[in-house]
Amino acid sequence: MKFTAKQLAQLLNGEIVGDENVEVSGVAKIEEGKEGCLSFLGNLQYEKYIYQTHSSIVLVNKDYTPSKPVKPTLIKVENAYKSFAHLLEICSREIEKHPVGIEYPSFISHSVKIGKNVYVGAFSYLSSNVNIGSNVKIYPNVFIGENVTIGENTIIYSGVRIYKNCVIGSNCIIHSNSVIGADGFGFASADHSNTKIPQIGNVVVEDFVEIGANCTIDRATMGSTIIRKHVKLDNLIQVAHNVEIGEGTVIASQSGISGSTKIGKNCMIGGQVGIAGHLIIADEVKIAAQSGIGSNITQKGEIIQGSPAFNIKKYQKSYVHFKHLPEIIHQLEELAKEVNELKKITSPR
Repeated sequence: MKFTAKQLAQLLNGEIVGDENVEVSGVAKIEEGKEGCLSFLGNLQYEKYIYQTHSSIVLVNKDYTPSKPVKPTLIKVENAYKSFAHLLEICSREIEKHPVGIEYPSFISHSVKIGKNVYVGAFSYLSSNVNIGSNVKIYPNVFIGENVTIGENTIIYSGVRIYKNCVIGSNCIIHSNSVIGADGFGFASADHSNTKIPQIGNVVVEDFVEIGANCTIDRATMGSTIIRKHVKLDNLIQVAHNVEIGEGTVIASQSGISGSTKIGKNCMIGGQVGIAGHLIIADEVKIAAQSGIGSNITQKGEIIQGSPAFNIKKYQKSYVHFKHLPEIIHQLEELAKEVNELKKITSPR
């Protein structure tokens, strides 16, 4: 696809600085830009590249003014990063044409309900009483258990397993090899026999959720494990039984959330974060990577770090001293020696 600067500016409600007729047919990072490519500058850390890039058009924020002449045509928009993402989405829709129809061999129970323009890939298995909305795409080697509901426009990539009674909303994306609805980790171990507690609940994934590859979301012991609207999960994330993740929250790779924890709206959780069970985390909390959460976070918007985690500013101040702990201990030992020597000198005979 080709776009002129004028067309892009109209699409993004932007202001052109330069040649409105210049064309682009591809995208590139600003530091790797070539003629005919579109790039963006959203972070001023990369500003030096706007004077070096060979990209034909660069999206910039409205308040940005270069300090010297630039070669590419600029399009000023409210948010360069979001505008670039919007264009990538448009291009993706054009490039990635999802298939339609049912491939064989695949198994579809006679009681399955299927909407319009659905795709079911080969070697997939749709159990009894499954309800598939219109425009759903189910890629090969997917298993869908009994009584599962999948909303319209959802995409389920190869190797996904969705256990019985789970509910997947509309406009969701579930990437390869994720497992939705496996048993929660529930055992009664009073006599060390680790007797399994039946997990009779389900998982509810609301609309516009994206779940990365190789994630596991366990079914509730009773009730539902709930992933609210617009949640985004990276790859390799474990969500335990009866967890609830609030609307708009994003979680990075290799994080784990223990059972019955409730996470608020619009939280940001870094990679390799571990969260203990039965906790409450307030809205808009930010948790730095590799932090360990062992207690409730009740203050909205708090930023925390560490294991055990606490306020990030206090953590950073503490870490300055922690890095110098060997020297501090050495100084204390020397002071103790001096005090002991003084005691010997001043003590009565």
